[in-house]
Amino acid sequence: MKRGKDTKQLSLGEKKGFFQSDGFSNAMASVLAIMVGLLFGLVALFIIRPERALQGFGLILSGSFNGGAKGIGEVLYFATPIILTGLSVGFAFKTGLFNIGASGQYVVGAFTAIYIGIKWTWLPEPWHWIVAILVAAIAGGVWAMVPGFFKAYLNVNEVISCIMMNYIGMLSVNMLFENGEGLYNTLKAQNMDVASSAVLPKLGMDKIFMTQKGSYVDASSVNIGIFIAIAIAIVIYMLLNKTTFGYELKACGHNRFASRYAGINEKRSIILSMVIAGSMAAIAGALMYLAPAEGRHLKPIEELASEGFNGIFIALLGLSNPIGIVFSGLFVSYIQYGGEYLQTIKIAKEMISIIIAIIIYFSAFSLVFRNFAKKLFGGGRKKPKKPGDVDHPGDSGKGILPPDVAEPHAKEAK
Repeated sequence: MKRGKDTKQLSLGEKKGFFQSDGFSNAMASVLAIMVGLLFGLVALFIIRPERALQGFGLILSGSFNGGAKGIGEVLYFATPIILTGLSVGFAFKTGLFNIGASGQYVVGAFTAIYIGIKWTWLPEPWHWIVAILVAAIAGGVWAMVPGFFKAYLNVNEVISCIMMNYIGMLSVNMLFENGEGLYNTLKAQNMDVASSAVLPKLGMDKIFMTQKGSYVDASSVNIGIFIAIAIAIVIYMLLNKTTFGYELKACGHNRFASRYAGINEKRSIILSMVIAGSMAAIAGALMYLAPAEGRHLKPIEELASEGFNGIFIALLGLSNPIGIVFSGLFVSYIQYGGEYLQTIKIAKEMISIIIAIIIYFSAFSLVFRNFAKKLFGGGRKKPKKPGDVDHPGDSGKGILPPDVAEPHAKEAK
């Protein structure tokens, strides 16, 4: 029996084409949910203001282009935090947890970054803003570790403990701001400006994404944060799909008891999953508030940060896939920016929230849309059997044994 270099092993199953792949069907499921949501949004516009419905729908679809180059920059800027909170929620989903505490982690990260940006002026540039982000990530991870610990060791539902930590975080930040020396600007009711060395660099993007009227230049707020968010999404994708550690986290999410039987430390996996998720939500807060004097500032919080809850539907729309979350975050930011222009034709900007809610509602039917996409592009059709085909490759040896061994074995099987 020869076994030379020309011997080739065949795969167990036929390789799927691009249009039949799970990734494509998942993406199409989200696209179909978006299309249906937009269609229902158009119907709602006709009900509310029929004479301006098409004009309003056009403003929504044109999105950032309503504001020119500056509008595109603003879309990227406001997409940054919801991409990261979406990654936080989506990562937890992948590991079998529901991180509804992203709002509290976001606020804790924001406060930590602001504190370092104001107080740690001895740090040189660029280390100042880098250290602020890293320490914010640690603070958010520690904050999320509490629900993770309760889940791992006391079997306390993480949803309950995360909701409690949201309010503890919000009220604690208010107290620390109002009582912290040199942190709170009482005249403007917001945090003091962070040091210039702690401001995130713009990398020249303010000169690209801007509009100019005569000598006046109106630059967008976009900065390096969008690149950091995309880089984190790529790292999380690689972690979940290409590493043993990521496999252990997902296995524990599917069945913690089976994982324990397989030798995986399920308690460690649960806690680390929450720590990583909390760190990403905290980085989102840091990236938003390490801003210049004319940028965004943190004010006394009376309600939970919307960026944290927005991360939930970003994760749902992106089907918890890190790359899908990036695109869903950009899409939501895009139509939200377009929705701001609805007020110019006397339509409430809250209409965008209704449309997004409808999209999320239909994204809950992702399995239905996924099956429809597979049937539409041929993924759901099975090829008819040919004479002599066997039900399992092991019956004939084909696909498992080398060809010179499989052929005689196949004849015996017949």
